[in-house]
Amino acid sequence: MDILAGLIQTAFLAGGVLALAALGEVLAERVGVVNLGVEGLMALGAMTAITTVVASPHPWLGFGAALLVGLGVGMVYAFATVVIRANQVLSGLALTYIGTGMAATLGKPVSGSPSPATFRPLDLGFLSDLPFVGRAFFSHNILVYIIFLVLPVVLHWLMFHTRHGLNMRAVGENPAAADAAGIPVMKFRFWYTALGAALAAGAGAYLTLAFVPSWSEGVVSGRGWIAVALVIFAGFRPVNAVLAALLFGFVTALGFVGQARNWPVAASILSMLPYLGTIALMIVPVLAWQRMRRLMAAPEGLTEPYFRDVR
Repeated sequence: MDILAGLIQTAFLAGGVLALAALGEVLAERVGVVNLGVEGLMALGAMTAITTVVASPHPWLGFGAALLVGLGVGMVYAFATVVIRANQVLSGLALTYIGTGMAATLGKPVSGSPSPATFRPLDLGFLSDLPFVGRAFFSHNILVYIIFLVLPVVLHWLMFHTRHGLNMRAVGENPAAADAAGIPVMKFRFWYTALGAALAAGAGAYLTLAFVPSWSEGVVSGRGWIAVALVIFAGFRPVNAVLAALLFGFVTALGFVGQARNWPVAASILSMLPYLGTIALMIVPVLAWQRMRRLMAAPEGLTEPYFRDVR
């Protein structure tokens, strides 16, 4: 039972990184913009957070600084893909390389240094002392509860139970029809792309302030690409994306436990589990295409630039 409680506890911690990045990608893709620069944004956010808390040891300052950097970079990316209408795939790949390169260069002074300030587990009184469930569910920092309980519910309500969410989805499905109905297509695409980038950078900050309390080149380790894949598997829905991230967090935790307890499995195989899981999740929809294609259908306008003079 202690091992299982530890697995669940680590699953929430590890899954929080993927969940926050995936939620940001859901926002962007729901308005028709795919952002393949999540990996670079996470690297920038992780580096910014650790650099900020080294200068001023307050985790919320580091997290806020990462969000602002992500928002700024996201606005540049949105300007390129939404306003100038540059190719979204190429722009996203460029953002990945630029972001990881900048993070590696600017983060050299703090590389390998432990974070002087991190998000600590909340003291929930008797709930944290309960057998099994206390360690598994009530021993986390505040970001875990925000990511898994607050954000997906708020975003689901916004997207599927408000007029604003209806307009948002219309922009992603048919921007020409949305424009004809008076919905500001460019405004929706620009700001939700930028906001999604901010959340991706926030995921990087969570990584270095709550999960792995230090910065080093390569610390993101492909999590941005996994987050992009999770959005597809989740059918572009925020609640599903968070649940899928939790599943991947459990797979990651399984690898950690296996290495710690010297399971008779090569450490390289255990480290590969999240990436093997990503491949498996991409194969499942193909095998069950007839049943799942409607549930997992991407917005019709995804990756397509919108030209107002073209109907």
